[in-house]
Formats: sequence, C-alpha cells, structure tokens
Amino acid sequence: MTTTQTNIRNVAIIAHVDHGKTTLVDGLLKQAGTFRTGEVVAERAMDSNDLERERGITILSKCTAVTWKGTRINIVDTPGHADFGGEVERVLGMVDSVLLLVDAYEGAMPQTRFVTQKAFEMGLKPIVVVNKIDRPGVDPHQVMDQVFELFVSLGATDEQLDFPVIYASGRQGYAIRELGEEPKDLGPILDLIIEKVPAASGDPDAPLLMQVATLDYDDYLGYMAIGRMRAGRAKVGDRVLLAHRDGKKEEFRVQKVLGFQGLKRFELAEAAAGNIVAFTGMQELNVGETITSITEPTILPLLKIDAPTITMNFRVNDGPFAGKEGKYVTSRNLAERLHRELKSNVALRVEDTADAGVFRVSGRGELHLTVLIETMRREGYELCVSQPQVILKADENGKTLEPYEDAVIDLDEAYVGAVVAELNRRLGIMSEMRPSAPGRTRLEYRIPARGLIGYRSQFMTDTRGTGVLYTQFAEYGPQGPDIRTRQNGTLISSEDGVSNAYGLFYLQERGQLFIGPSIKNYSGMIVGIHARDNDLVVNPNKVKKLTNIRTTAADEKLVLAPPRQLTLEYALEFINDDELVEVTPQSIRLRKAILDHNVRKRFEKKPAEIDD
Repeated sequence: MTTTQTNIRNVAIIAHVDHGKTTLVDGLLKQAGTFRTGEVVAERAMDSNDLERERGITILSKCTAVTWKGTRINIVDTPGHADFGGEVERVLGMVDSVLLLVDAYEGAMPQTRFVTQKAFEMGLKPIVVVNKIDRPGVDPHQVMDQVFELFVSLGATDEQLDFPVIYASGRQGYAIRELGEEPKDLGPILDLIIEKVPAASGDPDAPLLMQVATLDYDDYLGYMAIGRMRAGRAKVGDRVLLAHRDGKKEEFRVQKVLGFQGLKRFELAEAAAGNIVAFTGMQELNVGETITSITEPTILPLLKIDAPTITMNFRVNDGPFAGKEGKYVTSRNLAERLHRELKSNVALRVEDTADAGVFRVSGRGELHLTVLIETMRREGYELCVSQPQVILKADENGKTLEPYEDAVIDLDEAYVGAVVAELNRRLGIMSEMRPSAPGRTRLEYRIPARGLIGYRSQFMTDTRGTGVLYTQFAEYGPQGPDIRTRQNGTLISSEDGVSNAYGLFYLQERGQLFIGPSIKNYSGMIVGIHARDNDLVVNPNKVKKLTNIRTTAADEKLVLAPPRQLTLEYALEFINDDELVEVTPQSIRLRKAILDHNVRKRFEKKPAEIDD
C-alpha cells in the first residue's frame, strides 16, 4: 500500500543557463535559516567544485534540503547547459514537481523548452518562477504568455497548464505572488512548494527499492549512492542487494545512511520511502543501478538518456615533451580514467579504436567534453585530443543524416550583418529575427552542428564580446554540403629549440603568433596563424648571427606584439582534422598529427595520386 509522507516534499529546480537557479537555492537556504548568523557563505554555494566557480555555471546536479514550517523540502539544483542535459534527465525521477525558472528579461529560451519537455514526459506538474523581476526593462506578462505558448506546443495536459506562478528576485532575496505586492522575503516560494507539490509517496513497509540517480566518492566512505527511496526502509547494518547494469548482483552491508541539510550531510539512524538519501558500503557503483531487498528483489529499468552528438579522439601524448609535465601519461592511465568517468557521467560514451592508445569519446557537445578534458588536466593527466566531429546516422533508405541545432542569438544591431553572413556561409537557416530590447536584436537559426564547431570564438570577435549565443540539439536531418570552417593556414615550427625575440620579430608579419620569446617548442608544433590559407614551416628559434662588422641597423629595437593566449575551448575550435591539441597540467599546445615535415608532405600527396 502506497502511503504519503506528509512532511516531505521533493522538488528540482530547472531552467535555461544563467536564469538564476543556483542563486535562488542560496536564497532559499538562507530563508530557511540553514546558515548561522554571521556565517560566511560563498556566493552560489551549491557550485562547489573549482571549474563550476571559475565558469559560473553548474556542471553536476546536487541535492540539498531545508526545513520550513515543520516540512522537509528536498531540493535538487540542476545544470542549465544542454551539454549536461544527462544530469537533468536522471534527477527528474527523484522528484514530484519542478520549479521552472524563467528570466523575466530573456523569456523562454531553447534549454527552457528542453528541460520542460523532459519534466512533462515524466508527468511532473511545474511551478513557474519568473525570476530577476528587479532587472530594468522586464515584461513579466509577456514572459508568462511565452511560457503558456511553450507548454501548449509541448502538448501539456490541462492539469499541467493550470500551473501556479510566483515572481521572484533570487539575488535580492524576495518573492511575491502578485505583481505590485510588497516584497519581503523568499518565504512565499517555500509556502507555495508545501502547498502545491504533492507529498512524497512510497510504502515504507514494502521491500526496499531505490534507483541510484547520482553518485559521489569519498576517500573514507567509498562510493555513495544518492537517490530517492521508492519503497521500504533501510538502516545502518542492513544487508541489501545492488543490481549492476551488466547483470551482476552485489550483496553489501549498509555502512552509513546519510541525509542532506543545507550544504552538509548528516547520518540518519533509518531512512524510509519518499526521502532522498545516500547509502555507502558497496564495492562498485554506476548511475542508474538499483538497490533493493535481498529476499524480494525488484530491479528497475536503467535510465534512458539521449544519445551523444559530438565525438573526438583522446590519445596518448606522443610528442617530444611527453611525460615532462604530467603525472599520468600512459594509455593504461588514460583508459582507467575514462572508464571511471563513465560511472557517473551517464551521457558520455567511450570506445576503443583500432589504433593502440587512441580512445573515441562521445558526448553531448563541445562544452561537455571540454569540461572532462579540463578536469583530467587538473588531475595530472597528459593527453592529445583531435578535432570534434559530429556523429552521423543513416535513415531507413540509407541516406546520411547529421545533427542540427537550434541557435538563439542576442546581439547589438550594429553586428547583425557580420553574424548573418557567417551563419549563412555555415549553412544556417534563419527562422526568426526580431528586436529583443532597445538597440538589440534576437536571431533564431536552425544550423548543422558541424557548422557551429569553431564558431563561438569568431562570434565573440564579430560582436566585440557583446553577443550571446545559445544552442540546443534539435534533430537529425539530411547531410548538407561541406563547410570550410577555418580560413587561415598555420605557422609550423621547423625544429626543436627555444623561441627568441629575433626569430619571432620577422615571423609576426606573416600572421598572429601563439608563443612569445623563451618558449620551448618542437618540430611540427603550431606556433601561429598564417595570414594566408596555406601552412608555412618557419623557424621561431632563429638567433641573430654575431659579427664584428658594425652597421647602423645592428641594434634596432625589436617590438613584439603580444601572442594570442590559448584556451582549451579556442584550441579545440581552431584545429583542423590533421591537427591535435596537446593538453598537459601546465600547457596547452597545438601540433600537427604527423610531426615530421617530410612524412607529412608525402601523406598530403597520397590522396592526389589516388584521384589521378
């Protein structure tokens, strides 16, 4: 018999990127008195790892809980980027409702549609929070019309269309039921959650049943399985069954049962159906597996996650500087780390290739894979990665299909011409163009995913850093013609050595440099962008020949332009299919896949000979 736990509510916060989810969670934690008076709390406290703090985005979904008027509210903070959509999909099974945040300025955006669609597929009823109403120039009524149209287009039921609305400012820390009310605090949101979110259901007297929605690892406790208890009870010392995704079954003794409160975990004597908790004690663990009773086991189906759309090769660093900066450099290290990532990163795929030490890694987008590479780099791994490629499919007639994305662009009117021209060249099809604010224009495009590879950095240049570009996977469609993404060739170092100002001074008129003086480089390493469309082999290590003949030009002053700083995102967008990014804990370098110039020349000639 299913019973409801009247004092427990489970809710997830979903929204488009930068619409204020994590900031709102901060406000709710403060409102519920989670922090002591005078306790110093970091802004966006839920974004706990370094990468999240640096980028200002949420990458991993996280659980927290507050107690409000005697009711325990479990809150799950989710990422907003489409690349981390797998995190959103897997946690929606833990909750009974969602808070859908919509920016009062931007309105419904592509990721708003994606997360709302997933919530509707799970049968969840949303509570709409119109956030950032303190921003100048907002129109909450127009945003509500957009949200209603979005729900209708997604086929919402009458119940889902009868959604409660609340207006809030997460940063200022207030929420109001009706526009024009006196703002006080965020209490109305917590009251609305208790009032509208169904109480957590589950039979505490039935056999234990829980699906692992997310996992964590602790050096002392080992794996932690975090999820919602669908049925039954569990306490420390109980023997339970863990059904692995490969069909194996593992019996283990529960070492700890942990609950969430604010930013901390605390030990529970017993956990009952309806609550979101963490168990420890198992040897192995993957997301989506089932923890159940040994005597009456029930095994839940694995989570259904959308397939990846972008792939790239991760390979062992085989350059001249291999092993000098990193701690883990062998193919065994690389394979072990990638397969460990698969346990928690459900949207990732890793396959071995015919070449030794080369792994084909597929993910939801460039950002998804970039975050993995950056994480590995900080852990001490050295590796080389290839140009991102889209994953093609074939339809029932054997025609090749490629992924298409919906792009929403917000930019100043002055830069519309350059952006439209470039997107047209990349096979984009404009679906809408309208003013978004005084002096600003919003463009909507359907564009092949490969057309967006390498575009973000150019977009920021074209809009002088004032444009905003959001993309969201739309569908697979017919493959279009080839797109030439990079217009320029590269400057390639001809020999191993150390760069110096004299050599670089005469190279900078050939193009833009990636390195400054006194930088170690090697034959085949890319040291700059050529001004023309062909590759040029150059010597950045050339030193001035000493002579005893005095001339007027002997000591002319050498002024070097500052080199372009390489970031991981720019490097991945820049390279072509015959180039690699060498990633180490200290450096990011660009190089040719074949380092030797003579071998590379022969390799480039071969296809031409075959055509003849």
